[in-house]
Amino acid sequence: MMMMHSLSTVLACVSAVTATILENGRPRLTSFTDTKVDPTLGDFKTYDADADEISYKGRWDSKQISWWAIAGLDWMHTNVTAGGTHQFVSPKTPGIDLAGPVSPVTFEMRVTNWAYGVQIDKVHVDSGEQLVKIPDYPRRVEFIGDSLSAGMYNTYEALAGFAYGVGAGLGDTEYSITAYPGICVADQDCWGNPRGQSHQWFYTSDTGGRAANIWGDEPEPWDFSKSPPADLAVINLGTNDANAANNVTKATYVEHYKRLIQGIHGKWPEAQVIVMQMWQGFFQDGNTYGQNIDLRDEVYSVYEYFNSEEYLTNPTTWDAVTNTTEQTGKPVSPFVHFFNTTGILQHNDIAPQWHPTDVGQIKVASHLIQYITLKLGWPLYATGPEVYHETLYWNDQSSY
Repeated sequence: MMMMHSLSTVLACVSAVTATILENGRPRLTSFTDTKVDPTLGDFKTYDADADEISYKGRWDSKQISWWAIAGLDWMHTNVTAGGTHQFVSPKTPGIDLAGPVSPVTFEMRVTNWAYGVQIDKVHVDSGEQLVKIPDYPRRVEFIGDSLSAGMYNTYEALAGFAYGVGAGLGDTEYSITAYPGICVADQDCWGNPRGQSHQWFYTSDTGGRAANIWGDEPEPWDFSKSPPADLAVINLGTNDANAANNVTKATYVEHYKRLIQGIHGKWPEAQVIVMQMWQGFFQDGNTYGQNIDLRDEVYSVYEYFNSEEYLTNPTTWDAVTNTTEQTGKPVSPFVHFFNTTGILQHNDIAPQWHPTDVGQIKVASHLIQYITLKLGWPLYATGPEVYHETLYWNDQSSY
């Protein structure tokens, strides 16, 4: 949604979460000015949470509660209050004092953490002002994954992950990240997640405790008609399947990976799909390191299956909600691609908790963006706007 002129917005949230941002185990210095607005002290026009003017991004349920990683909203304004303190502009922000002409700039709020959602109650704007719905960008990308896609242990969580970097870095592209830490592609319990992505991707809510408390055993199926079909789905799954603690066999992994892609093809028949080789950390090899490539052959076999004449002649689709498979009866062109990540990350790009560092995530995003442009012919439109935040590191001393 877009606000005309310079306005303040108040969002009522289900919960407010504060946390210290850590950098190499030490708190990062931050300074956020208190911009909270008291809605009782002004004259506001109010929009309900289901107003057509509000542009929801990602997965939100019928209660207007956000799920998975990086669900968000779009609007244009100067400040927002979400039960906490946030600073988005300051007197030093370029253009803040311009009287005109001013090109409208879309502000986008994203929920960085996968486990903490927000619930929109109402949106208040200054009396006499209005919200204007923002048209969607023409391209759409869906990322399906686990903690690696969700940005777990990264500085700004999902906003520092490779999936966000690709989605925002492409420019003029709608993107969503259906990812949750610990989840397997196999439909079984993995690290406390009761279902796998071959099942849960078809549902609005994720597999966390918050979802169990709100929806129990009857989560809402995701209404795929809420938004246009994705043009591209990017899958990075298997890190948790490969862990011996979860007891997922290689055959089960392949079976459920195929099932997920069959589901994607059933919901979005025209979508391209990229399956990513995982990075499972590194092992010491003499005086250097080697990359662990668990399940690489299995991921590649999935790619080969979907590029086989057997599948392309009469594709099979899957629906987890109805627990049914169907054959389309219509031949299709190849639509599944394999992204080889070997050599992109080095051992110091993996943090102590076995997840990519901020730099590691940026490296993966940079390579994946180029792969997408070469494979699909997509031009890059983000030719200047900031994508990753607080990554401006430099040295301006020539002799030291």
